[in-house]
Amino acid sequence: MSPRASSASARRRRIAEYVMRRGSVSVSELASRFEISAMTVHRDLDDLEAHGIVRKHRGGATALPSSVFESNIAYRLEANRREKDAIARRLRELIEPGMSLMLDDSTTALAFARLLGDVTPLTVVTNYLESIKLLCDVPGIRLLALGGEYHAAHDSFLGVACIDAIEAMSTDLAIVSTAAVSDRSAFHQEQEIVLVKRAMLRSARRTVLAVDHTKLDRVALHRVAPLAQFDLIVVDDATPATAVQRLRRQGLTVAVAPRTSA
Repeated sequence: MSPRASSASARRRRIAEYVMRRGSVSVSELASRFEISAMTVHRDLDDLEAHGIVRKHRGGATALPSSVFESNIAYRLEANRREKDAIARRLRELIEPGMSLMLDDSTTALAFARLLGDVTPLTVVTNYLESIKLLCDVPGIRLLALGGEYHAAHDSFLGVACIDAIEAMSTDLAIVSTAAVSDRSAFHQEQEIVLVKRAMLRSARRTVLAVDHTKLDRVALHRVAPLAQFDLIVVDDATPATAVQRLRRQGLTVAVAPRTSA
């Protein structure tokens, strides 16, 4: 990919994230925010609309209620990488050799999986193909790959066969992420993914919700679980202190992960 193409792709990802946060934006706002021409904004919005991420209108664009941006693996792999790495480092502190872990198909869990090579022996269960490929050759990791119907958009296995496999297991810890978190519940916009995450939460003796600050104060179509169901919620340090305080006032345990190593 040429530098120019790479730059355009990164800019469109940032525009997609901005539109998702704002809900609706004008062309002039995007041009000013990203320091680009109105013509470039229109081209970027055309591309994002073609991928089902936004709905373009005469003066700007709106986020689709169930935007594939939240699930499209190409976007998820690049979005908020520093935040995910920080959360992964905090999650690593929870792990001891000999544990069994259930990881969902989130890119946050993938960042965590990259840190597991020096905590072995471990048993890791996951439905995410990228995590499977990452861990399959790591010495000391017993990898259980969850099957089911492969969904290319998520690069993961879902469906009845996947849920049946999860329900036949019991792990020490399940780590999941979701697309949106309100003060009371965690949400995701796709039913198939919600069902798998719920099964993972039921399968583990301890559960952790790992979400970066961009997921907070939002809702999506389907509720995954009430926040009270999680033993721990891990967020990054860009999360507003007021949001952390609101969660803690409910009696929830919240850990804030610094984005730079100590």
